[in-house]
Amino acid sequence: VDAGSHRCIDRPFAQQQTCLRLKTGLFRADYFGLALLGFDVSAWTSAAVALTLYTSAFLTEIWRGCVAAVPRGQWEASGSLALSFGEQLRHVILPQAARLATAPTVGFLVQVIKGTALASVIGFVELTKAGGMIANTTFQPFTVFACVALFYFALCFPVSLAAQRLERKFHGRR
Repeated sequence: VDAGSHRCIDRPFAQQQTCLRLKTGLFRADYFGLALLGFDVSAWTSAAVALTLYTSAFLTEIWRGCVAAVPRGQWEASGSLALSFGEQLRHVILPQAARLATAPTVGFLVQVIKGTALASVIGFVELTKAGGMIANTTFQPFTVFACVALFYFALCFPVSLAAQRLERKFHGRR
């Protein structure tokens, strides 16, 4: 399927975002983007904007690639059944693309969860930064960062389990 006119808009955005590191996006959102436009925004808002742009660009590319990986014959076969474009996507293409996209999407989401620690560079106090502050106060860095690691594990492990269940649902037991 040809994206047509959308390609001139979404591809440059996705390429520009995926070429930058998350830390660069955080600085750009906080110091060079919204602040230069005269908006006084909190560190949380800047982090949310940067993470949203970064995540949307990568997920766009993951899903675009998975839709493009569906064999052309599937499009032709669904078209020969007189399905509309939306019906082709809903009933034929997206179910196949979802099978392909599960693992990279979940892997990227786990990476984003861990990448939120970079938000501390713009002054946002997130889990790792809070752990550092507590470790500096209590002088027990091993205990504090062991707890931080457990929190990250508690965030990421259910996501990975959900992905395994989805893959079993899509691919059957192996």
